[in-house]
Amino acid sequence: MNTEIIIYSGLAALMLIIVLGILARMYRKAGPNEALIVYGFRGPRVVKGHGTVIFPMVENCRELSLELMSFDVAPQQDLYTRQGVAVTVEAVAQIKVRSDQPSILTAAEQFLTKTPAQREGLIRLVMEGHLRGIIGQLTVEQIVKEPEMVGERMRATCSEEVSKMGLEVISFTIKEVRDKNEYISNMGRPDVARIKRDAEMATAEAERDTAILRATATREAAVAKAQADQERVIAETASQTRQAEAQRDLDIKKAQFSEQSRRQQASADKAYELQTNIMLQQVTAEQVKVQQVEKEGQIKVQEAEILRHEKELIATVLKGAEIERQRIENMAAAEKNRLTAEAEGRAAAIRSQGEAEASIIFQKGEAEAKAMNVKAEAYQEWNQAAVVDKLLTNMADVVRAMAEPLSKVDHITIVSTGNDDASGVHKITGDMTRIAAQVPALFEALSGMDIKQLMSNVQAIKTKPAADKPADK
Repeated sequence: MNTEIIIYSGLAALMLIIVLGILARMYRKAGPNEALIVYGFRGPRVVKGHGTVIFPMVENCRELSLELMSFDVAPQQDLYTRQGVAVTVEAVAQIKVRSDQPSILTAAEQFLTKTPAQREGLIRLVMEGHLRGIIGQLTVEQIVKEPEMVGERMRATCSEEVSKMGLEVISFTIKEVRDKNEYISNMGRPDVARIKRDAEMATAEAERDTAILRATATREAAVAKAQADQERVIAETASQTRQAEAQRDLDIKKAQFSEQSRRQQASADKAYELQTNIMLQQVTAEQVKVQQVEKEGQIKVQEAEILRHEKELIATVLKGAEIERQRIENMAAAEKNRLTAEAEGRAAAIRSQGEAEASIIFQKGEAEAKAMNVKAEAYQEWNQAAVVDKLLTNMADVVRAMAEPLSKVDHITIVSTGNDDASGVHKITGDMTRIAAQVPALFEALSGMDIKQLMSNVQAIKTKPAADKPADK
């Protein structure tokens, strides 16, 4: 029982598959670029863009392409224009089946059993015939210069003819027009000459206009350059003026800063100088103090020496030198006055450097004056022996001073050919001896005293008895 069910089920499924396969083979579809022509017991009909069931044995169908057909229209024979000129024309035609059902049925009647090549051949013959008629109505110039007009006439002329075939002309385009007699090439020569002439004239006019414009531009450029140069010179002058003013202001600033710096430097130098003077005054004051102490010590020594010498002079020198004492006293008084005046002048000159230094210098002058007074008092007691002693004591200094220039000589070269004592080294020593011998004469000429007389007086003093000596006070 189960086996039978399975068998029946299998057979039912098989029958269903067979039925579905038959139905699938019976159903036909048409794409948007084609039309399905169905004919049979229900009569002819057109299926476009959808599907339908075709019953086998009682119906059949064929496909008709609705796509655009593009083919060349190029008659092998020459076509003659209205002028009788033989030309060869090549064109391209684009034709398709109309989309309405009557046109599709008409095209199916005409071309359904024909191949695409056969169908294009039939259409080309019709197109070439119409093209020959249209070319014969036109001139070569119209064909060459107005190819769109030829295409419009072709579409207008062929439209009714191809409509009877269920077709329509989408476009008709002239690709090439040529002739064997060079009519077309010569046709353009007048225009070429005219165009060339116009071009040459236009070129000449353009060159003329260019030259005029160039001259104008050159003139304007020269004017602009001159104006630019003037503006540049004005700008440079203004810039140089501003630079000069800036330099002047800078120089003024520098001068002011330099003056301030010099003032500050001068103030600093002056302050430094004042401080230095103050320090120098302090140092000088200390030195003066030291010198004052030294002078005081020297004065004390001199006073002691003067006392000693005074006692010695009192014991050894006669009172006969009163005249000389008077003269020396006058000289001491004059020297005192001179030293006092010099001390006062020096004190006035250095008063700005400090009252202490002036006071010290004044004290120094006063001490020197006191010393001179002491010397004057001593000179009052001098006699001719003291004068002779002083003369003999200082004579060596006079001779030394006279011989001092000779000590500055590094070496002496002596050239002598004589053998006497008045030449060579003997002459130098003889000259020095004669110079030294002139010293007493020089003293007599300056002082008016006779050295021989002084020496004899000193000898007479030595022979006096000791009783004549004054007693010590």
